Amino acid sequence: MGAVDHAWLRMDRPANLMIITGVLIFREPMDFQRLTHVIETRFLRFHRFRQRVVNYSGTSGTWEDDPNFDIRRHVKRVALPGDAGKVELEDYVSDRMGEPLDHDKPMWEFHLVENYREGAAVVVRIHHCYADGIALIGVTLGITDDEPNPAEPADSPRHFHAHENDVIHALFQPLENAVESTYDLGRGVLNAGLGLARNPRKALAYARYGWRFTTESTELTLLPADSPTRFKGTPGPIKRAVWAEPISLEEVKAIGHAIGCSVNDVLLASVTAALRAYLIEKGDSVEAAEVRAIVPVNMRAEVPGESLGNHFGLVFLSLPVGIANPLERAYELKRRMRELRSSTQPVFALALMNVTGMGPQAFQDFVVGLLSQKASAVMTNVPGPQQPRYLAGVKIDEQMFWVPQSGDIGMGVSIFSYNGRVHFGMSTDAGLVPDPERIIARFGEEFERLVLTTLMEVDWDAPSEGHRPIGPSGR
Repeated sequence: MGAVDHAWLRMDRPANLMIITGVLIFREPMDFQRLTHVIETRFLRFHRFRQRVVNYSGTSGTWEDDPNFDIRRHVKRVALPGDAGKVELEDYVSDRMGEPLDHDKPMWEFHLVENYREGAAVVVRIHHCYADGIALIGVTLGITDDEPNPAEPADSPRHFHAHENDVIHALFQPLENAVESTYDLGRGVLNAGLGLARNPRKALAYARYGWRFTTESTELTLLPADSPTRFKGTPGPIKRAVWAEPISLEEVKAIGHAIGCSVNDVLLASVTAALRAYLIEKGDSVEAAEVRAIVPVNMRAEVPGESLGNHFGLVFLSLPVGIANPLERAYELKRRMRELRSSTQPVFALALMNVTGMGPQAFQDFVVGLLSQKASAVMTNVPGPQQPRYLAGVKIDEQMFWVPQSGDIGMGVSIFSYNGRVHFGMSTDAGLVPDPERIIARFGEEFERLVLTTLMEVDWDAPSEGHRPIGPSGR
């Protein structure tokens, strides 16, 4: 078992389980037997999903084929109580988030909710040690089709390129040069040896990158604890999972183009505004508050169809909840994201995960505890396919997922784009934020507020490649 995957396995705590939870919603009923057949014939082509982890109590773990594997222990059918609507499904997902997966078998489950509204829903739970979010997009493409009844279902998982969707393109490219420099440094030392002495310019470039890596790693380690808002505290085992009505991806792109910001800047600005409004509603001061979010950064160039595992770094993004003006907030996030794109934080974080995964449990607990003090949330943004997909012959209408939180972090925000719409999911610790629906409902409202502010303040006669706000605050 790889060191990074082992680190994610050992991060499980009763209050924070390292399980990625997803929900797929269908407007039509789904046949349980057909779903089971799809999982058995296509999901299990990823052989790792037939394996469990053994000998993981020390500094490493081992993947082993489950000798008693039975698909019936992993694919289940359930029914919701009462009206079987959105509230009941959110409650069902929330309850599942507090349940650990059985380590004696492969750690994944599919739950077919057969009575959700007039159709169905599928709740998926997969332990983080198997794969990260980008890899799981490749898995999803491998078990779904682009039409209800394809003549020849795919024989192998689809390849998925991160740049197919620009919702988080900015987060997928930031460290290309840094990663290449790291690899070049390793190859240079191993292959060139003293040859660097004959190439002073190259040696200087390596030295500058090494110095930058060391400096930024030290700054991250010494980063002070996050602002003491109601988002911080000691989490418990009870979670609340909610999601918002999706918004149009084209509208987000249009506003981003109008104000010269990326799609990602616009979405992060809307999330930040929703967190700000919630704190104000609760009577908390936001003037000097900075709410940091740990943001995963993909370290793959693409996701090969057969590639699972975890290959991402982390950056610590400070969300400017103290800024009231929607445009100023968006521009400040753009500035901060620009700085993070050129940083080496993700390289350091991935290296740190490798080290902790190979070290003793006590050392990993210390590192996770230290880093979790510096943030209040985990915020991830994953691009999905922009055409309709079908699972077991039924069209997927909506998709969302919830990212797990490590250490004492009690809030997760997940953004997922699918079929021209952006979906927002949120999970919170019930003891810290018992009513996340009051936050998630504001995501769309705050986006509309940014739209309105843009219409009022943007100079539409400016060049189309980036309109500029009118007035002294224009930039």
